[in-house]
Amino acid sequence: MDQANPFETPRTFALHRAEYLVGFAVSTGLILANLGEIRWLPFIGLFLYIDLIGYIPGALAFKRAKGRPIPKAYYVLYNVMHSLITQGAVVALWCWLVGPEWALLAIPFHLFGDRGLFGNFMKSFALPFEPVRQRGYLRLLDDLGLPHPKPAGHADGPVPVGHLPATHRAVR
Repeated sequence: MDQANPFETPRTFALHRAEYLVGFAVSTGLILANLGEIRWLPFIGLFLYIDLIGYIPGALAFKRAKGRPIPKAYYVLYNVMHSLITQGAVVALWCWLVGPEWALLAIPFHLFGDRGLFGNFMKSFALPFEPVRQRGYLRLLDDLGLPHPKPAGHADGPVPVGHLPATHRAVR
């Protein structure tokens, strides 16, 4: 919305995702244009390692926790591994050590796909690791006179868990 209200309405969220869809389309186009020049084992490895380190451990911990909070380390792992800054450093290091190559397109393809196609952005300590509708967000939409977005993914899942209830948060 703005600097004083750093949250997104359904419309701004859709526009934010659309920007990443452009990056996803460009990376997909470059992959298709260079199919014969891509080393596929490094491509697959570069695509998968982001989630093997950054998502799967937290998703498993969330599932095993059965409603209890999970350690913040899982959120940090997710955010570090899904950061354009981190992955830009990985690409730069790869180019320096191995050399530039088309297999590196796996990284923007993964990150832009996560954000553009699935709406997966950085994870907040204040929310569950997996997406769960928050009553406070729905009240905010009501206050703004906006319709509730159609549920997607885990949106109608369990009661919000894995974060500190509002009554325990420090007031700033």
